[in-house]
Formats: sequence, structure tokens, C-alpha cells
Amino acid sequence: QVQLVESGGGLVQAGGSLRLSCAALGSIFSDYVMGWYRQSPGKQREMVTTITSSSSTNYADSVKGRFIISRDNAKKTINLEMNSLKPEDTAVYYCYLNLAGIRVLWGQGTQVTVSP
Repeated sequence: QVQLVESGGGLVQAGGSLRLSCAALGSIFSDYVMGWYRQSPGKQREMVTTITSSSSTNYADSVKGRFIISRDNAKKTINLEMNSLKPEDTAVYYCYLNLAGIRVLWGQGTQVTVSP
């Protein structure tokens, strides 16, 4: 059974930075994509960024140039460096793992709040 454990998040002023981390616990025998989604009140969950096992990345237009995702395949972890944060980045951020396109796993979510 694979579980995703997130850390990081919190409260920061606009223009500040935060770092999120996510670790996949358990054995994984297939290729997988990891990433982050976010959801703010009254809105649908949206993709923030994803990264493949070969470190190919994809970013939402709203975070390009400000957020950086990285991955350590040996440790099965990803990190998200969030810079130049804006109030509209406020949301619950969910770690995501897509196991060979067959199964999707989610973390428990971590709150990011950016004050004006």
C-alpha cells in the first residue's frame, strides 16, 4: 500500500516563499508521475505542477516562473519551491501520484495561506 506524506506549507506574506515536500511510502514497481494540485474554497481542484521519473515537468500558467518542482527517484520524494507567492496562491495543496496511468493517489493536503 503506497501512502503520500506531505510536509511544509503555512502562512507567508505576499512576495514570500514556501517549500512543500511529499514522500511516497511503500514499494512502487511501476513508472509514476508525481506532482501537486491545489484547491481553494468554492473552486475545483486544479493542477499546479507535475514531474515524471525523467524529470520532465509541467506547470500551470499561473505558477510558471515562480514555482519549481524537483524529484528524487531514489527517495521517492518531490519538493515544490514556491516563490513570489501571491494571495491567489492560497489553497490546500495536495500531493499527487499517478501510478502508470492506472491508479491515482492523493496526500492528505497541506494549507498554504498568503496574506496581502
